[in-house]
Amino acid sequence: MNFIELSYWDIALASLLLFFNAGLSLAFRLGLGQRMLIAGTRMAVQLTMVGLVLKALFALSSPLFTGLAALVMVLFAGREASARQDRRFKGLWSYGIGTGSMMAAGLIVTVFGLTTQIHADPWYDPRFALPILGMILGNTMNGVSLGLDRLISGAVQQRGAIEARLMLGANMKLAMRGVMRDAIRAGMIPIINSMSAAGLVSLPGMMTGQILAGVAPVEAVKYQILIIFLIAGGTGLGTFVAVIAASRRLTDERQRLRLDRLAAKKAA
Repeated sequence: MNFIELSYWDIALASLLLFFNAGLSLAFRLGLGQRMLIAGTRMAVQLTMVGLVLKALFALSSPLFTGLAALVMVLFAGREASARQDRRFKGLWSYGIGTGSMMAAGLIVTVFGLTTQIHADPWYDPRFALPILGMILGNTMNGVSLGLDRLISGAVQQRGAIEARLMLGANMKLAMRGVMRDAIRAGMIPIINSMSAAGLVSLPGMMTGQILAGVAPVEAVKYQILIIFLIAGGTGLGTFVAVIAASRRLTDERQRLRLDRLAAKKAA
């Protein structure tokens, strides 16, 4: 099978579907048409710019520039994770916890995959490192943002129960155990659902892309399984680190629940 090159006309033709959805939104007064078109335009511009940057990075194959690109990806992922939370910590804590947990999980899992399974030479080759890091970060970002949102909202809603356990002699770890467990579960459920549906309900994007590019289906499947395992590992590690770090921020050395460290709830 030969690689099928897409023209700009092909992309423009596909974009008509977005305009069709915007028209439906206008007809039914959903108020999503403008946001949909802006999001689509932003996506096209961002991906075009990323394509040009990756082309330059692939030609350079420099560990310095690969590291800088990875850092930019992590910083933007941290911003997105923070923006998705209904309640967040005051100051830079919310951004710092999410970004730090994603950086740790993303880099550890990416380096593990590059050095032990993919055997990229050199291991920092941006042709392998950046796409893999991007897939891991995208899913870890969802897990971290969901986990942090559930932890904070759970602590606020269950404040009375948590403080009652503390008054009865429980330490903060025991008093917060249920909220932390629910938060970690919330962060992990999307990737578990994704793994359960892969193959039967959906054909994952990386596998589909490789098949369209001419790779044998069996080889594409092996790569997709590897990537999903790496994504699951990154999501789990990132969610655990974020929830544990955030739970420590919600408490202090005197075993008190510190909801005063949270900023005001965002307006609907």
